[in-house]
Amino acid sequence: MKVPFVSFEVMHREIQSELEGAFKRVLDSNWFIQGKECEEFEKEFAAYCGAKYCVGCGNGLDALYLILRAYGIGEGDEVIVPSNTYIATALAVSYTGALPVFVEPEEETFNINPALIEDKITDKTKAIMAVHLYGHPAKIDEIMAIAKKYDLKVIEDSAQAHGATYKGAITGGLADAAGFSFYPGKNIGALGDGGAVVTNDKELADKVRALGNYGSDYKYHHIYKGNNSRLDEVQAALLRVKLTQLDRWNEERNRIANRYLTEIKNPKIKLPVTCEGMTHVYHVFAVLCDNRDELEAYLLDKGIGTNKHYPIPMHMQGAYEDLNIPEGTYPLAEKFSASELSLPMYYGMSEEEVSYVIEMLNAF
Repeated sequence: MKVPFVSFEVMHREIQSELEGAFKRVLDSNWFIQGKECEEFEKEFAAYCGAKYCVGCGNGLDALYLILRAYGIGEGDEVIVPSNTYIATALAVSYTGALPVFVEPEEETFNINPALIEDKITDKTKAIMAVHLYGHPAKIDEIMAIAKKYDLKVIEDSAQAHGATYKGAITGGLADAAGFSFYPGKNIGALGDGGAVVTNDKELADKVRALGNYGSDYKYHHIYKGNNSRLDEVQAALLRVKLTQLDRWNEERNRIANRYLTEIKNPKIKLPVTCEGMTHVYHVFAVLCDNRDELEAYLLDKGIGTNKHYPIPMHMQGAYEDLNIPEGTYPLAEKFSASELSLPMYYGMSEEEVSYVIEMLNAF
């Protein structure tokens, strides 16, 4: 049996007519940038996240960068980020001219460890990036308490956590601002690229919108040195369709995850956990295995697709060699890079496919 790591086939087949209708609506309107579809999606997604404002942008990296820029973070500043996350989190900081400062994760959740944050705060620290990695919320209350103590901003990197909840509230509306990605593989993905900033701060939302529109608050009037990062009408229209399905798709991800969690019994494989009071949306179903590469090759031989998140930690990437961080400085990030493997997880997996993955893992 062949089981891909991810497939959009069933998801898109079920809503094909709605997607085609949304595209036709944009085509017939002959309005492709900063129109009604983006405006309506922004309202709908803000409401979904329990926030007041949403600003569409080009991608998830831009969303984080625009938030930092709008807060005036730049050269000489520091922003705390997890040592274990996708490099976009750190790149957003670097693009402002500020310095990303890495903090190790918790072993159980893969997310930033709040207990280690205070030791990394200096008089240059301006913000904390709280990544909801793989779809599991970070411990926002603890992070917000630290931020309040030191007068810092807290930015949710919600690129992988669409619809996840923390104490009943949906991620994206939990901190000062949040950045989302709508890369096609996300729980709600565009058919191209896209992103959004979500916040309850009108001043921030207005500045983000201007910064992403060449620094312009109205046509040919430029108040900032901005860039071009806007969610186009086609992607906004398609995302409006997909947003109506997000909770249903997340429920199915949780059903598949629960089968993995209850039926995978191999002691060589460490399964993920979900903290009390939180809901996981399993953008990634991440397991740990000391013989990760052997497991990866074994599953590939059995026709099962996998992925590694992330095989080289950020502090050891060539992009950050200028920081001169020696190997061993962030042992948990390095451990996860060497032992994490992501299993197939997507809406539309058949019962037979899930059972086959479980069977092969138990036989490893």
